[in-house]
Amino acid sequence: MIPQLRAWHERYEPTGLTVVGVHSPEFLWEKSHDRVVDATRRLGVRYPVVQDNDFAIWRRFGVRAWPTLVLVDRKGAVRYRHIGEGEYEETEAMIRRLLAEEG
Repeated sequence: MIPQLRAWHERYEPTGLTVVGVHSPEFLWEKSHDRVVDATRRLGVRYPVVQDNDFAIWRRFGVRAWPTLVLVDRKGAVRYRHIGEGEYEETEAMIRRLLAEEG
């Protein structure tokens, strides 16, 4: 999913999209801040990534699986959710739709 997030960030950030990666570790060794920083550099991630070691964000958004993508509108309402890989065209269409809405 990272290639798609990277592309959407580059394409739509100038028109108002904010991509935020949330790292909720599956394994104990994934909790290290240094490992997350190294991975984001290695993968060329240019959008912010927050660490969710206590799964507070995971619970707040009702996430139950990796990866889960959530689109939140300008008012803070969850408007789209996709669990797993795929549906990239549908997701991008929803990004465009949300960006076109008045704030």
